[in-house]
Amino acid sequence: MTATGADQDAPGVGARGWWWWERRRGAVLDGGLAGVSAVECAAEGAAFAERAGTPLAVGVLFGFVVGSVLLVRRRWPVTVVLVSIAVTPAEMGYLMGIVGLYSLAASEVPRRITAVLAGMSTVAVFVVTVVRLRQDVAQADVDQQDFDPSGWYVPVVSAFMTLGLNAPPVLFGLYIGARRRLMESLRERADSLEQELSLLADRAEQRAQWARQEERRRIAREMHDVVAHRVSLMVVHAAALQAVALKDPQKAVRNAALVGDMGRQALTELREMLGVLREEAVPAPASGVPLAAVGRAAAAAAEAAAGDGGEGEDRDGPCLDAVEALCEQSRQAGAAVELVVSGEARRYAPEVERTAYRVVQEALTNVHKHAAGAEVVVRLAHREAEVAMQVENGPSDAAVAGARLPSGGNGLVGMRERVGRLGGVFVAGPTDAGGFRVSAVLPTAPAGRSGPGVPPVASVDG
Repeated sequence: MTATGADQDAPGVGARGWWWWERRRGAVLDGGLAGVSAVECAAEGAAFAERAGTPLAVGVLFGFVVGSVLLVRRRWPVTVVLVSIAVTPAEMGYLMGIVGLYSLAASEVPRRITAVLAGMSTVAVFVVTVVRLRQDVAQADVDQQDFDPSGWYVPVVSAFMTLGLNAPPVLFGLYIGARRRLMESLRERADSLEQELSLLADRAEQRAQWARQEERRRIAREMHDVVAHRVSLMVVHAAALQAVALKDPQKAVRNAALVGDMGRQALTELREMLGVLREEAVPAPASGVPLAAVGRAAAAAAEAAAGDGGEGEDRDGPCLDAVEALCEQSRQAGAAVELVVSGEARRYAPEVERTAYRVVQEALTNVHKHAAGAEVVVRLAHREAEVAMQVENGPSDAAVAGARLPSGGNGLVGMRERVGRLGGVFVAGPTDAGGFRVSAVLPTAPAGRSGPGVPPVASVDG
C-alpha cells in the first residue's frame, strides 16, 4: 500500500535505517501513537479478560500487541483498520480505529476499498454500542424501577456515538489526502513550467546565437563585396598605371584619378557600414533592471532579427540603377563590358535590387581576378514576377598579364547564399567556349525565406 499521513513512503528510505518513514519526526509520531494505543488496548484487554474469565496477563499482552499495530499505519493502513474492526467486539482499540480510519482515508488506497472498510468499521462500532447500551439500560432498569426508556433511545444514541467516532477521522483524512494530491499536482506543474521556461530560455539563446552568426555572415558578405570589387579595380588600374606611366603620362594621370575615386568610394561604403553597426549597438541594461526582462528583450530582439530576414542590410544600399555605373567602372579598368537590358525596368523591393546588384558586382570582380582581358556581357531581364541577371565572359586573353589578385573562394558561396535567402535560383559554371557564366533569378516578391529562429540550409558552391 502507499504511505499515508504527513510523510509518504519513499522507496529506499529503509536503506537509511528509517524503514518507510522519510523523516525522523514521522517515526517519532507513529511510535508515540503506537505506545499510547498499546497502553490503552492493554488496559481494555485487562477489562475484557476479567469479563471473559481469562488470565489477566493474557488480556494485557493481547491488548498490548493489538495496540502496537498502529505503528504500521503509514505502510499498511488497511491492516490497521481490519485489526481495529476485529477487536471492536472486545471493546478495545478506539484510538487505533480513529487513527486507522484517518490514515486509510488520507492514503492512496482506492476509494471503494476505503468506503467498504469505513462501512464495516461503522457497523461494528454501531453493533457493539447498541449491545453495550442495552446492557446498561437493562442494568439501570433493574436498579431504578422508575427509569423507563423508550424504544428509540438506544439506536439513536448508538448512531450518534458511532458517527462521532468514525465520521470525523474519515472526513479529515479525505481532506488531507485531497490537499496532498493538490500540492503534488501543483508541484509537478511548477516543475514542468520550470522545465518549459528552461527550454524557452535555451531556444531564445539559440535564436540569439543564430542571429549573431547571421549578422556576422552578412557583414562578411558586405565587406567582401565592398573590398573585393573596389580593391580589385584599384589593383587593375594600378597595373595599367605602371605600364603606361612613361609612355602616356596623360593616361597615367587618368588612371591615378580613377584609383583615387575608387579608393574614396570604398572608404565611403565602409564608413557607412560601420556607422550602421554603431547605430544598431545594443545599450547595456541599466542597474536595477531584472535579468528576466533583459532575457526577454534579448529573445525578442533575436526573433525580430531572425524574422527580418536580413532586411536591415538593405537600407541605403545600391540598386539596379547603379548597374550601368558598375559596368562603366569596369570599362574604365580596360575590360570590354556590354550591358543588355530587356523588359520594362521598374522598382523592386530593396533587398531584391541590392542582391541583384551584388551578384553583378561579384561576377565582374571575378572576371577582373581570373579572366583579365576577356569580353563580358551583362544581361538584365525584367520579367513579370521575377528579375534575372547573367554575367558571361569569354576566354581570357593570354597576352594580358594577370593582376595576381588573391581569391578566398567565397565569392560564389556568398552569391548563392544571397539569392537562396530570397527564394531565388543561382547557377554558375564554365561555358563551352572556355569562359564562365553566372546566372541568377530573383522573385520580385521574395519567398522561401527561413522562418524566425530556423537557420537557412547551408549552400554548397558548385
